Amino acid sequence: MSYTHLTIIQRNMIEILRKEKYSTRKIATLLGVHHSTIARELNRLVGLYSTILAQEHATKRNLKKGRSWKLQDKFSHIIQEHLKQTWSPEQIVGREFPKQLSVKTIYNWFHKGLLPIDKSILRRKGKLLKSKETRGKFTIGRSIQERPKEVKQRSSFGHWELDTIVSSWGKSKGCFATFVERKTRFYIAFPIPDRSKQSMLHAIEQVISSFPKKSFQSFTSNRGKEFACFQEVEQLGISFYFADSYCVWQRGSNENSNGLLREFFPKKTNLAKVQTEELLQVLLAMNHRPRKCLGFKTPFEALFHEIYKIT
Repeated sequence: MSYTHLTIIQRNMIEILRKEKYSTRKIATLLGVHHSTIARELNRLVGLYSTILAQEHATKRNLKKGRSWKLQDKFSHIIQEHLKQTWSPEQIVGREFPKQLSVKTIYNWFHKGLLPIDKSILRRKGKLLKSKETRGKFTIGRSIQERPKEVKQRSSFGHWELDTIVSSWGKSKGCFATFVERKTRFYIAFPIPDRSKQSMLHAIEQVISSFPKKSFQSFTSNRGKEFACFQEVEQLGISFYFADSYCVWQRGSNENSNGLLREFFPKKTNLAKVQTEELLQVLLAMNHRPRKCLGFKTPFEALFHEIYKIT
């Protein structure tokens, strides 16, 4: 039997539909999956279904998949000796460990630093692991784990998620700084010349100047170098939190909105060439779409309802 793996967006839809008292079968029909997929998903959590908890549970399950990378001494000694004799990982596996190890496992141990050998010994280095942030490092501020529960529950106004959308690699440094208010789902994007700390800070200052001061209680972003400006932002009286690494669901509203914006500006687009008027037209269209999670109000209507209450 094959199983359907749900996405973060589908889990978000499940949470919304359950609150609307939809049945398991009705939800399955709307999402285009088998009803048993929805039943299993709901049964994994105790109590009210939560998108964030469900995604965290799924991530933990995925981490347990596959073989262990633990390097045993009996393997380590033999592998190192043969590598020094200029054997390739393929030759070592074929001769010493048929049906016990894979060539990829040896390369993984090598890249993880578990085999204390010089890189020059390997003629081929195997497939490299995913690249890391190359724009330097900075000490992040407060973790998302310190963020008040009311922010997670979307019960109060003024809590924003931040991100950037970049141009196609090699085309341009131009990108969009994006902001979404968690309660109203109101979405904004500003063109910036690059993903530097200074450019992001300027975009943040533009957003803050566009709405009443009480519209900004907190910001939550990923750990990109452009958000090294968090200390300057906190001096403005706005709390700044950083999501955990590789946990995009912790900023689900922003990720979803960025995906919608990509429908208008696909990944091969040079964002530096997008005209401001064109971007504004797209944002107007997105913010005037009725949303079921808002009782079919638009993000624009929901935002101004909240602003009316604080002014």
